[in-house]
Amino acid sequence: MIDVSHQINAVRRTVGSRVIEAGEAHVVTVSQTYDTTVEDLWEACTDPERILRWFLPVTGELRPGGTYQLEGNAGGTVERCDPPKGFTATWEFGGNVSWIELRLTPVADGGTRFELDHIAPDDDEKWQQFGPGAVGVGWDMALIGLTLHLSSGAAVDPQEAMAWFGTEDGLRFVRLSSEGWYAAAVAGGEAEEVARGRADRTTAAYTGAEPEPS
Repeated sequence: MIDVSHQINAVRRTVGSRVIEAGEAHVVTVSQTYDTTVEDLWEACTDPERILRWFLPVTGELRPGGTYQLEGNAGGTVERCDPPKGFTATWEFGGNVSWIELRLTPVADGGTRFELDHIAPDDDEKWQQFGPGAVGVGWDMALIGLTLHLSSGAAVDPQEAMAWFGTEDGLRFVRLSSEGWYAAAVAGGEAEEVARGRADRTTAAYTGAEPEPS
């Protein structure tokens, strides 16, 4: 489906914090540069027909104040929209509310950098259990779809994609992604032993493997 090592290395992962209205928050940032224009990448990230080709079916009104729903996944409200530079929206799933902020920036060689922040309150239960991999691995998986779509123009078959994540290559991708978020957590100031436990639980949740004893 994709060159696992190349895709893992193409993505930059960082973990930080910021103060939001609700208080302290964790910030998980995933970014990748694509060989396309800002306008094309904006369309791929905001046009329902294009989103369907690499991510999930989406319904609603993709405008400031409008609501959206990804099929079988998160929904929320679009809080800010600045085409083709980016947008901010709530990310509401499983009774929890977090936020996503997308930024699209031209780079010197004519490509465009995709940069997405996923912002979760400090007391988020999934963060306490899984750390940044709770959302980071999922975004890594989504970027495979975006990468394939932008490189070929074709649509990614969701069933084929999910089947691939159960293959040897797919499981290796998940493990490497989880390790990448472990490294980002440590670089962001997390204690190694805490980050290690959270990363192991993340890997186990995505692969079905038992986590290593702590």
